[in-house]
Amino acid sequence: MNTFMNKDFLLETETAKNLFHTYAEPTPVLDYHCHINPREIAEDMQFQNITQVWLGGDHYKWRLMRSAGVDEKYITGDASDQEKFFKWAEVLGNAIGNPLFHWSHLELQRYFGYTGVLNKDTAEEVWNLCNEKLQKPSMSVRSLIMQSNVTLICTTDDPVDTLEWHKKIAEDKSFEVKVLPAWRPDKAMNIEKPDYSDYLSKLAEVSGVKIDSFKSLMAALSNRMDFFASMGCNVSDHALEYVMYVPADDAEIESIFAKRASGSSVTREEELKFKTAFMIAVGRQYSKRNWILQLHYGCKRNNNTPVFNRMGPDTGYDCINNYAPSAQMADFLDALNSTGELPKTILYSLNPNDNEAIGTILGCFQDSSAVGKIQHGSAWWFNDNKSGMENQIRSLGNLGYLAGFVGMLTDSRSFVSYPRHEYFRRILCNYFGNLVENGEFPNDTKALGEIVKNISYYNAVKYFEFPL
Repeated sequence: MNTFMNKDFLLETETAKNLFHTYAEPTPVLDYHCHINPREIAEDMQFQNITQVWLGGDHYKWRLMRSAGVDEKYITGDASDQEKFFKWAEVLGNAIGNPLFHWSHLELQRYFGYTGVLNKDTAEEVWNLCNEKLQKPSMSVRSLIMQSNVTLICTTDDPVDTLEWHKKIAEDKSFEVKVLPAWRPDKAMNIEKPDYSDYLSKLAEVSGVKIDSFKSLMAALSNRMDFFASMGCNVSDHALEYVMYVPADDAEIESIFAKRASGSSVTREEELKFKTAFMIAVGRQYSKRNWILQLHYGCKRNNNTPVFNRMGPDTGYDCINNYAPSAQMADFLDALNSTGELPKTILYSLNPNDNEAIGTILGCFQDSSAVGKIQHGSAWWFNDNKSGMENQIRSLGNLGYLAGFVGMLTDSRSFVSYPRHEYFRRILCNYFGNLVENGEFPNDTKALGEIVKNISYYNAVKYFEFPL
């Protein structure tokens, strides 16, 4: 029997152990998609207690606590930070099979040196240990990033953002990790939202472009893309219900925009036509600028209406959307490809049933301009667990070029989430180790080691062309 989460955690074979410890473990981390706050990096925030690090804004943990019957007071309510942590410890102690059990203990080991088990009996011990360590300068936000061997971080930023904190970070030569903005224009696309007109007013103000048509909307966004590019941005990201392709001519799109601008609501068909035109237009801009297009789709959001009305989005009430037609995805990519304007693209579906569909779509649009020009993104959100990662890796290996995969990201709001990269790398090395020891791939340590290092870090460096 293996001891609990020891140095060979998840590594079942000698080949896997060698690949991880020799090649994956020392390789740096490139976090090309996350939701951390750049202001907290600029100000080198120091957390007062472990609850602030772990439970503030972490809807993964909130969902688990609700599933365990914990009162909302101890999740997002007015309970003290200590009470919230103790409730979390009680839940975690019984969270067998949940990835949060692994992630939490990896974080305790890597950042706090705690190798025991967090549960209701050890909650006070861990609370005191972590809080004592968090007071040290070595546990500030920047220090946590540095000790995690991170070289670059891409945040998630709206087109109207001033990027003032990115500017301050870039000007501070004492901090060597690059922190770049990533372009997230969902609010400019979501024409059906009740606050759409208010958002366009903000966009018009910061861009200096009067937005009175779809054409002028694209001009305003192009203006802001120029600004983002001046701050080092070359990555976009879109959150979609699914990747739609419902084409319409320019006149109809302008008519839909005018209808919405007049205060009228649009039909579902009009919404899809507008969003299709929007995605095609920005996709062309990305191609021209050599930006990467990331598409996150397959999520049905804000399902608990009373709670959404009270707490707003991103509070743990989203689920997998089972409708993500691969035909429309292929048609969307083909529309850009047919005019020579298909940018490098990463596809992430929240529905694991889409793995094989994505794998087959990739092969339709690859070319010699980049290794893995169209990528199957890492197992996302509800798939960000052992079986989800294994399935994504296996599917990509079956249907594509796994050696060209750009690897893991945190997609997190926490500065202690970087062990997710370690988790992924252990699973990756274990997969390779099993293939080798089952006689399915040669025991060529040099070749395997290069593949591991590339997937862990170097493929992303080349793919994104970051200035490292």
